Amino acid sequence: MKILLPVDGSDYTKRMLDYVVAHDDLLGDRHEYIAFTAVAPIPAHATRFLDRATLDGYYLEQAQQALLPASAFSDRRGWRVRTAHTVGHAAEAITAFAEAEKCALIVMGTHGHSALRSVVLGSVSRGVLARCATPVLLIR
Repeated sequence: MKILLPVDGSDYTKRMLDYVVAHDDLLGDRHEYIAFTAVAPIPAHATRFLDRATLDGYYLEQAQQALLPASAFSDRRGWRVRTAHTVGHAAEAITAFAEAEKCALIVMGTHGHSALRSVVLGSVSRGVLARCATPVLLIR
C-alpha cells in the first residue's frame, strides 16, 4: 500500500511519525511511504526581484527543513521513505499529489484546533478532507 505522509517539520509532524512507529502492526515497513511537503509560495510582487536559481534554492531549502524529521524517522527505522515537495497551497498540493501518486492512505498530523477557530483560520487537514477522495487518518 502506498501511504502519503504530509509533513511540515512541526511537532505535529513528529507526533504523526511517532504514531506510525507505534502502530507498526497496522502500518509497518511493508508499505511504501512518501513524505511530502508543500512550500508556501513567495508573493509574485516579491519574486520579480529574485532570479530563478535563488528562488528555487529557497524553495528547496524550505522543503528540506520540513522533510528532515521524516528522513530521520526513516533512518532510525531502516525504512525507505521517498520524499517529494512542491510549491503551493498545502491542502491543494497534498490532494493533487495523493491523487497523482494513487496513494491508498494519507496519514497526517493535525493541530486539533476548536471548531470555531478552524472556521476562522482554516486548516490544512480540513482542506484535505474537503478535497480528497483518498482516505485520511488524522493524528492529533
